[in-house]
Amino acid sequence: QVQLVESGGGLVQPGGSLRLSCAVSLSIFRSVAMGWYRQAPGKQRELVAQITAGGRTNYADSVKGRFTISRDNAKNTVYLQMNSLKPEDTAVYYCNTVPPIQIIPYWGQGTQVTVSS
Repeated sequence: QVQLVESGGGLVQPGGSLRLSCAVSLSIFRSVAMGWYRQAPGKQRELVAQITAGGRTNYADSVKGRFTISRDNAKNTVYLQMNSLKPEDTAVYYCNTVPPIQIIPYWGQGTQVTVSS
């Protein structure tokens, strides 16, 4: 069974930074597009950043210029550097393939990000 282990979340003040990591035990990791998703209370899960197998990135308008997604294929890990955090970034953050729940048919436990003063 493929494991998704998200980490790096926490409580941070507005304007602060966090770096999320997601370790994926998927043999074809280097060949698939990966994404970071988030779900805030009462809202649907949304894709905020994605990176192709070749390293091309794309971002939701709400995080463009503040978040950076990257991947290390040697470590089967995808990262999300989050800067200039805002209270509206508060959510549980998950990683999965893009599109999700196809190659890895479930979500991990996620990592909570709370932006508050």
